[in-house]
Amino acid sequence: MAAGAVFPVLRSLDYFARPSINELVEQEAADPGFCSRVPDFVIGRTGYGQVRFLGNTDVRGLDLNEIIRFDRHSVVVYKDEADKPSVGHGLNKAAEVTLVLDLKRLPEPSLLVEVLRCRAKKQGARFLSFNPANGKWKFEVDHFSRFGLVDEEEEDAVMDETAVRQPIAEVRDPPSNGYELELSHSLPAHLGLDPAKMQEIRMAMFSNEEVDEDMEDGFPSDHRYLSRERMNVDSPTSSAKGSRLRSVSPLHASSQKVGRRSGMLANARKEPQALLEYSVNSSELGPSSQGILMSGQNKGFPVRMTKVEGFKMPAEQESPVAGNIYTNCVVDAALFMGRSFRVGWGPNGILVHSGSLVNSPGTGLSSVIHLEKVAGDKVVRDEKNKVKEDLAELCFSDPMDLHRSLDHQFLETESDSFKLKLQKVVANRLVLPDICRSYIDIIERQLEVSDLSMSSRVLLMHQVTVWELVRVLFSERAAANQLEPVGDDDQEGMLLDKKEGSVNIDLEALPLVRRADFSNWLQDSVCHRVQEEVGSLSEARYLEHILLLLTGRQLDTATEVAASRGDVRLAILLSQAGGSMLNRSDLAQQLDLWKMNGLDFDYIEEDRLKVYELLAGSVQAALLDSPIDWKRYLGLIMWYQLSPDTPLDIIIRFYQQLLGEGKVPYPVPVYIDEGPLDEALKWSPGDRFDISFYLMLLHANQGEKFGLLKTMFSAFSSSYDPLDYHMIWHQRSILEAIGAFSSNDLHLLDLSFVYQLLGLGKCHWAIYVILHMPHLDDAPYIHEKLIREILSQYCDSWSKDDAQRQYIVELGIPEEWMHEALALYHEYYGDQQGALENFIQCGNWRKAHTIFMTSVAHSMFLSSKHQEIWDITSALENHKSEIADWDLGAGIYIDYYILKNSLQQESAMDDSDPLEKKNESCRSFFGCLNDSLLVWGSKLPVEARACYSKMAEDLCDLLVNSPGEGLAPDLHMDCFQTMLNAPVPDDHKSSYLQEAVSVFTEILCSDS
Repeated sequence: MAAGAVFPVLRSLDYFARPSINELVEQEAADPGFCSRVPDFVIGRTGYGQVRFLGNTDVRGLDLNEIIRFDRHSVVVYKDEADKPSVGHGLNKAAEVTLVLDLKRLPEPSLLVEVLRCRAKKQGARFLSFNPANGKWKFEVDHFSRFGLVDEEEEDAVMDETAVRQPIAEVRDPPSNGYELELSHSLPAHLGLDPAKMQEIRMAMFSNEEVDEDMEDGFPSDHRYLSRERMNVDSPTSSAKGSRLRSVSPLHASSQKVGRRSGMLANARKEPQALLEYSVNSSELGPSSQGILMSGQNKGFPVRMTKVEGFKMPAEQESPVAGNIYTNCVVDAALFMGRSFRVGWGPNGILVHSGSLVNSPGTGLSSVIHLEKVAGDKVVRDEKNKVKEDLAELCFSDPMDLHRSLDHQFLETESDSFKLKLQKVVANRLVLPDICRSYIDIIERQLEVSDLSMSSRVLLMHQVTVWELVRVLFSERAAANQLEPVGDDDQEGMLLDKKEGSVNIDLEALPLVRRADFSNWLQDSVCHRVQEEVGSLSEARYLEHILLLLTGRQLDTATEVAASRGDVRLAILLSQAGGSMLNRSDLAQQLDLWKMNGLDFDYIEEDRLKVYELLAGSVQAALLDSPIDWKRYLGLIMWYQLSPDTPLDIIIRFYQQLLGEGKVPYPVPVYIDEGPLDEALKWSPGDRFDISFYLMLLHANQGEKFGLLKTMFSAFSSSYDPLDYHMIWHQRSILEAIGAFSSNDLHLLDLSFVYQLLGLGKCHWAIYVILHMPHLDDAPYIHEKLIREILSQYCDSWSKDDAQRQYIVELGIPEEWMHEALALYHEYYGDQQGALENFIQCGNWRKAHTIFMTSVAHSMFLSSKHQEIWDITSALENHKSEIADWDLGAGIYIDYYILKNSLQQESAMDDSDPLEKKNESCRSFFGCLNDSLLVWGSKLPVEARACYSKMAEDLCDLLVNSPGEGLAPDLHMDCFQTMLNAPVPDDHKSSYLQEAVSVFTEILCSDS
């Protein structure tokens, strides 16, 4: 290499390099070859940005001014595609790009970050950071074309030179009443909307409207006059040579249009070709960084381009999708752009849509296509939003394993000769405490997982209290003379252990025992809140301290506090709190006397009066100005207002009555009551209750119809995640198993949990949940339909997991359904051999026969896999009555092997059949081959026709070599006629004809 070509060239004064050119000269002198491996080479432009090339870079002989160009908000490396080296060579390699943005010309920083993130992703780059203080935007790229924000006046697009279809139609000037012309045939009119109103919205959105442009594809019989601002997906563009055209949205890829301004005519219109394979080194292509929508090169187009911005719907703008009814609907781009696009759902919660939300400014352009995934796995993510596999096991697999270990009863259903075993958990209330304890153990193990967010821990602790409440409200204790056998030996042993460790309880005392357990549950569930509030008080406010302790029924501590302060009388009163109704009555009478006698209460501490009011049973007076959560308020009513022997169901109904009158706090869900929340929620009192309160209402309404089941088992009753049903489903199942309620109308809960499991790839558990859905007489096949859909749509998940596949088999799912799903999966991915095998296994003989004939048989035959062909056709032959055109399909292969074997054996035996019989058999078989070609027609590939020819050639060779001395000449000529009718190539027919002429000549000579 020449000495001058060792160092790079950088002439522009506002461009810089690190190491600088001088430093490179010094390094090269000290370490020869340094310029061929410069680490982290940096080239930049002052005030515009820089590019740091990752790793070692060969900069020898590079003219940096020609290769790299910085513009405002963009950088171009190798502008000329013909000079660009392959990826990884020269400067076309991975790099970190920093662009300095002019914030005065861009949206506010809070919105700009998301715009830059989306722009980087769409250009195939990786967003790193954005500093609003200095406007520096950093991102990484794998190779170079053009990156950054789109220039105001133009974007690049690569058009194929050979795509000239027809001249551009001359653009007419719009008539004076253009709006009437447009609105009379508009899409809004067809949709039953007000065209005039749509026109007003369009004008509000496209304020800088230019000369209208002709659009033909969408409206073949009339011309539309639309604004020049087009839909833009902000796709990365390449910097091909030639005039620049604006980039085109994928929505427009099927009908590319290039307009012109008045006075500017083009001679030809170029339309994009179909997608071509991306070629990095091709000099005729200008690829973008994320793939090619169009191919070829644009050779100059005298078209003035305008800024492409898309459009937004202002929040204050009246529209068909604004207002109270349609709040947060998506602006439909088709209404304004004359295009058709609909919202679509894909697998695992993938949602494809266009538009930004109405009344949500800054959410993006409504002309951009968005692909989003519904977050159905929040429950298994840590505070860094990372999925934790151990948490997934604890949240889903462990509870499901526990559920499966419980006793089940089965209901066998039959559909189309397939049997399915529906399942239902059965449990006795005597063993309910052990079941609840098992679920609590699983939740406590979840709490031991590191990096859980605070809101997740709050919800997990709440689930512990919920299972404890289920135990308190719905479990039963064995009385002194009661020990009922249940279920299996394990559960019976469990009862015996429980019996030995418990005291004998009289049946009449069981309600009081449940009330005491409920009181203890309330104390435990509010203890942490009492301690938090007490910890924030100063020591001088001991009366408020005592009042807070009373809200959690911490009587011992409250008495000690009063005694330590020398307030002996108050300590005595506190020691008797919640006991005899006579004491409450005396204290209430004393307060009334003070009021009647005009006692000046200003001389008594306000908190002391509140304590007296509470001990007297007047909860509302004691907490008049003190907000308190609903659990403590319920406890205060139970402990200090109602009689100590009041049944629990009466207490709950009394609170429900006060709730209806608005006198008590709403039993709000725990994530609203306690928090902290990860995200804001729109909520108002009365929307929903906490699942704990629903459980209380269910207990209070035993024996009556409970109409709140759907609300009770909704996700929002226990979690702020509307897609999290993993624990609610188990609670419903256990409560139904012990007979707390019975319902056939909770399919939403079942299917929501199924969706959550499928989103995590737990197909076997999803099927397990479906088998626990109750049987409905009006929908007897719903289970079969759901299971078969899961097997088909999620075949990629369960088929590659042996454990899942074995578990599905153990559930009693017919293997024919699994093979059917596998067949469709293999057929979709082009594995015809695998599809054939599974179609045979699932008994779809017609489909198996079709695949065999059109995709499998010929390749196996030409590969000499005759035994495999014989096995497949033999399996199909047993069901040939169900297969159309069997004799002209797979039956041909069986006939071929039988006939060929017969001819081979007869040729080796003296007592062979006469040649006439062999000829007739071959003639019949060749006729079947010809008929098969007519029946299957274009469905048979060229290889199948070659296969038929090979069959015919083999049989013709056997026929012509059959012994036939002394036979009549006519019989020999008939054999040749049969061979000429065989589906063989023309050269073979020519050889048969020549041989026939030779034989015929010999016959003539012998006759003469």
